[in-house]
Amino acid sequence: MRRNLPTIPAGEYRERWKKIEELMEKRGLDLFFAYADDRYTFGPAHARWLGNFPVHFEVAGVLMAKGKDPILVSGPESEGYAKLVGSIPDVRVIEEFTHPYVDFVHAKFQKVSEVVADLIDLKKIKKIGIAGASLMGAYAYDKFRNSFPDAEWIDVEYDVCMLRAIKSDAELAVIRYAYQIAQRGMEAAIDAIKDGAWEREVAALVEYTIRMAGAEGTGVDTMVGSGENARDVITRTAIRQMKSGEFVHLTVAPRYEGYHSAIARPVFIGEPNKEALNALLAAERAHKAGFAALRPGIEGRKVEAITRDVMHQEGLEKYYQHSGMHSIGVMEFEPPFFGPTQDSVFAERMVVSIDVPVFETPWGGFRVEDGYLITADGAEKLNIVDYLIIK
Repeated sequence: MRRNLPTIPAGEYRERWKKIEELMEKRGLDLFFAYADDRYTFGPAHARWLGNFPVHFEVAGVLMAKGKDPILVSGPESEGYAKLVGSIPDVRVIEEFTHPYVDFVHAKFQKVSEVVADLIDLKKIKKIGIAGASLMGAYAYDKFRNSFPDAEWIDVEYDVCMLRAIKSDAELAVIRYAYQIAQRGMEAAIDAIKDGAWEREVAALVEYTIRMAGAEGTGVDTMVGSGENARDVITRTAIRQMKSGEFVHLTVAPRYEGYHSAIARPVFIGEPNKEALNALLAAERAHKAGFAALRPGIEGRKVEAITRDVMHQEGLEKYYQHSGMHSIGVMEFEPPFFGPTQDSVFAERMVVSIDVPVFETPWGGFRVEDGYLITADGAEKLNIVDYLIIK
C-alpha cells in the first residue's frame, strides 16, 4: 500500500463548521445536532464529514452553536478512540448514548443538556436543527427531545447533505482513489470468477484486495451473487458454487477515508444467456447515453429519463427497479438524488453514479454502475471496466 495516499486535511473540517454556522443563520437555528452511527450506507456520514470520526459500535453526534467549536458526543467506549482519530478535540460521554443495562463505573457521564450549556445559554434555545433524525433510535430521540422540551426541532438533513454536494479538491482526490480501489476489487473478482468458484471466496478476494489498497471497509457489502442469487436488487453473497452458463451479479463499493465508490457489472461464465446479454447491451447503451448528457445546469432526472427510455425501447423498463442516478460521497447513496420525482440540478464538482438496474426478470438480474465527476462542460468517468465480461 502506498504511503502518500490522499486524505482530507485537518483544516478543511473547520471550513465545514463554518458552513453549518451559515446554515444555522439562514434557518434561524440556535443549536445544531447531527446524529451518526455505524450502519454501513448512511450511519457514519455526519460525524465523518464534520469531525473525521468513523463511528463504530456506539452511536455519536455533533453539537454546534454559533461562534463556538463543535462538541462530539458519544458513549463511554468511544471517547478515547474519538480523541485519537477525530478532528473535534472536545469529546463528551453523555447518558443519552449509553445502554441502560451496562455499567461503566469509571466513566464520566454528562447529560446532553449539560454539554449544550457549554455552548449556549439553555434559555436561549428556541430552534434546534437536527440531521440524521431518521436514523436515531426512539430511546435516544425521546431523551434528546425531553432535554429541550420548549424547543422546536427542525429537520435539516437535506440541507446538510446539500452542503456536501459540491466536492473540494481534497474530496475529489480521495474519491478518485476510492474508484481506483474499486477497480482493483473488480479486477480481482473477475479473475476469480469461474465454473465451480464459491461466491464467498470471490468476495473474500475482493475485500482482501481493497483492504490492501487502503480501503477501511465497504459502503455496502460486497455483492457476489450467481444463479438464483442474481435476481433481486439486494444480493447477499452466499455459500454457493458458480456454474457454467450462469452470470454473476458483482458490486464492489469500498469506503476510503470516509468516502465511497461503487462499480457493478454482470460477469458471464461461459456462453451468455441471450436475454441477459441483450439486457446488458441495452444497459451499456443507456449508460453511454446518460454519460453523453451529463453536464452542469441540467436537471438530473432528465438524464435519468434518457437511460430509462433506452431500457423502455428494449422492453426492459419494468425491470428498472429503482432510481438510476444518485450522488456519492460520505454516503454510498446520498442526496441529491436524480429520480423521476426529483428536480435536483447537476453542478460542477458533483460526483454522481449512473446505476442502471435490471432486476426481477425471469432469467435473473443485475445492475451496471459507474461513477462520474461533473465538469465545467460535461463529465469525466471515474473508472474503466468493460461492460461485457465473459469468463
